Amino acid sequence: MESRIHGWMMLSEALFKAGEEGLDAIRKGLRRRHKRPGSYKTLRPGPYTPMWNECRIALRAELKPYGTKVRLARYLGIHPQRLSDFLAGHRRMPDAELTLQMLHWLAAKRSGLDLSI
Repeated sequence: MESRIHGWMMLSEALFKAGEEGLDAIRKGLRRRHKRPGSYKTLRPGPYTPMWNECRIALRAELKPYGTKVRLARYLGIHPQRLSDFLAGHRRMPDAELTLQMLHWLAAKRSGLDLSI
């Protein structure tokens, strides 16, 4: 139980730190211009998505063993190529539900459980 809580705490600290850094970057950008480039368009991964960047880094670290990415894709109910687009392609971002499922899987994996088996 303690390792599960510790895993959630480490993940939340990393996300909080990324959020603070992103907020600082956005504040600096707002001083220069009032809206982000391409506003009213689909948000893409990049400097305006620091929390997703941290999640992507944490997920990629856990997906190194052979076959883990396919099992995660099955757990999420998506095609493995779509998962690759999210994690390595820098072209797409998952919706909120998939992001929460990924974070749940990541926390369980770090606490010693593998939900995708």
